[in-house]
Amino acid sequence: MFKWKRSLTVMAATTVIAGSLAACGSSSEKTASTSTSNPASASAAPTTAASSEPVKLRIMWWGAQNRHDATLKALELYTKNNPNVTFEPEYSGMDGYLDKLSTQAAANNAPDIVQLDPGWTPDWAARKQLADLSSVNVSKFDPKLLAGGKSGGKQYGIPLGSVGFGMIYDKSAMDKLGIKNPANGWNWDEFFALAKESKSKLPAGTYFTKDYSGNYFVYSAYQYAKGKGTVISDDGKFHVDQATFLEWTKKFEELRKDGIIPPADVNASDKENDPKLDLMVAGKILMRYCFSSGYGTYDSLKKGAYALVTMPRANEAGGWLKPSMYLAVSANSKKQEEAKKFVDWFVNDQEAAKILTTVRGLPANKDVATLLQANLSDVDKVSLELLRAVEKDGQTWTAGPGGWTNFIDKDWALVGDQISFGKVTPEQAFDQLKSAAKSYEK
Repeated sequence: MFKWKRSLTVMAATTVIAGSLAACGSSSEKTASTSTSNPASASAAPTTAASSEPVKLRIMWWGAQNRHDATLKALELYTKNNPNVTFEPEYSGMDGYLDKLSTQAAANNAPDIVQLDPGWTPDWAARKQLADLSSVNVSKFDPKLLAGGKSGGKQYGIPLGSVGFGMIYDKSAMDKLGIKNPANGWNWDEFFALAKESKSKLPAGTYFTKDYSGNYFVYSAYQYAKGKGTVISDDGKFHVDQATFLEWTKKFEELRKDGIIPPADVNASDKENDPKLDLMVAGKILMRYCFSSGYGTYDSLKKGAYALVTMPRANEAGGWLKPSMYLAVSANSKKQEEAKKFVDWFVNDQEAAKILTTVRGLPANKDVATLLQANLSDVDKVSLELLRAVEKDGQTWTAGPGGWTNFIDKDWALVGDQISFGKVTPEQAFDQLKSAAKSYEK
């Protein structure tokens, strides 16, 4: 199972700004003002089991305005169907969301129901801050989506949506330059061959792709595809295959020397989804990694220019199916049974689905997803095509063992920069990563 342990801030780089199969946060969510609303006024009444007694449930989520509006309407529908249950919603953009939620949880005052980034689940479960949701009906969910929400054999997070990990490329530019388009199911040998073939056709200042030699996530896809397993083992050990890592970094070293990928300073200037600083949007690279949910953002920046393709494979698939986010119940909630009943309804009810549509990604419940597919936009259909291609044999995503966030977000990123700027050799980079991992190993 693939480990994707990272913060919400980093996750936001790969998600939809508006309208499409939204996964986690988006740039529009960063600026969304914090809002609190109470659609009903019934008083809270602690209870330990679902009943007809008045119950007020606190629920917290992050998102853009379209997610806020849809969620509030769904809450109103639930109260209409269950008049004894009302809600105290807390919602905002993603900035500050985790800090606020963590502060509340530390004070044993977390909301009854919380929206969680998948990468947080192991740490929250390990701290016993989440309730067991094994009673929620997940019979229509792909096991690959459920895996990341489990800990110790118990289900602590219910997936709200699904996204596929692949690549996005500038089809319009590649067609004009006479560079062959990649196809679903392509492999890493074809990826590197296409990069070299493109050299004679690339205009000055244009490159095939980013320098991914020191990128944790794309390297992870490469190691996984090679059949070498995960970068961090299930038991919390450094598991980078040295031969595979050196092969990867040296291939990119060759591309760097040949001018097929950007020099370090250009590579470092990239800011994903930024209309001016994103290297692909600016016409400086032809391809980059992307989630299926990211297509809508790019299409809005350059209409009709881009296309999606599966992550290259080798012995195994390189890409994976990933939950967009989880819905969980606080372990300290005094209304757990009512909260669990609501979670079950939220992810399985078709009337709720018609309100929520794809504001958290294509619903993880397969029947609900099928219900919505007929009305998807053309943009969403492109995203869905990649998602379905990844579903066939894609790897299983998991947040992995807790405690490795800084290793991925800081230590690996630092070594990656050193590789790109030529300050360390591939061998030295591996040794630095192995040494840094020691303080995280269990």
